[in-house]
Amino acid sequence: MCIVIGMDIQSIERARELISGRVKRTPLEFSHSLSERLGTNIYVKFELFQKTGSFKARGAFNKLLGMSAKDRAKGVVAVSGGNHAQAIAFASADLGIDATILMAENTPRAYVEATRGYGAKVELTSTIAEAFRLAAEYEAAGRVFVHPFDDDEIMAGAGTVGIEIIEDLPDVTDVVLSIGGGGLAGGVGTAVKALRPNTRLWGVETEGADAMSQALSAGRPVELPAITSIAKTLGAPYVSDGTLRLAQQNLESVTVVSDSDAVEAMVFILERLKVITEPAASCTVSAAERLKDNFSPDSKVVLIFCGGNTGVSDLCGYVSRFNVPG
Repeated sequence: MCIVIGMDIQSIERARELISGRVKRTPLEFSHSLSERLGTNIYVKFELFQKTGSFKARGAFNKLLGMSAKDRAKGVVAVSGGNHAQAIAFASADLGIDATILMAENTPRAYVEATRGYGAKVELTSTIAEAFRLAAEYEAAGRVFVHPFDDDEIMAGAGTVGIEIIEDLPDVTDVVLSIGGGGLAGGVGTAVKALRPNTRLWGVETEGADAMSQALSAGRPVELPAITSIAKTLGAPYVSDGTLRLAQQNLESVTVVSDSDAVEAMVFILERLKVITEPAASCTVSAAERLKDNFSPDSKVVLIFCGGNTGVSDLCGYVSRFNVPG
């Protein structure tokens, strides 16, 4: 496992140059509805408008573009709950790299079909932990393993989100962002703290996908026995030593919210902001509600909507399952 030691603001700035033209600069917009709901100034970073529907394209292109021609010829293998899969599949197709993606069999169908649609070979495994085990076999056989979060280049690509936030809202006071394995938090946290040290960062997880919260409590990475949350894109079975260290350095706290709260927020976002998010993104709204005593009426709070790869059937199923009015 990689220990993150080389990811800093300089590597994030280099990533920005490398991936320019391959990814979108996503909008950062003030939300009147969310500001009224939370009693402060809420801005949304719409990473769900990114290529492949999530921030993951940034890290995927940074990683693959930085690979040697020899390594590209070997092909890549990746493990993902959905968004990393699509990003690696898309970037690999764009760069002519053969890609195999390992996904748990309970991954939402929309993620699997989209990944195949980008041209990657998809293999389904019993659990995400089994996918990581199988990835090690592929790596031993010669493929390049592209880790979803424990990788300097992947995190540096994610960190470009932080640079854009500071450029578009220089006086941002707070950033609320989701945590799976901790790559987004690590990259954005590094960028934001380097450029605006007084800006606070707040992490969010969902119950049943709370590897970072448990790691922070234990002071070391803890492997979850299973991922039970519907937020499959937050479903890392563990965080790494590197992402844990960055969370300890940069985050104020990690708030863990229920799937039900995340779905209620999804419905609110759909009705008021007119976009479909993932539970992994909508949970930032639920967390911000719990954190609102930390914000003043003059605060400028950015919520990162990290992805929007939710199928209509999945959304309807969530609403029905949790009996959320909609």
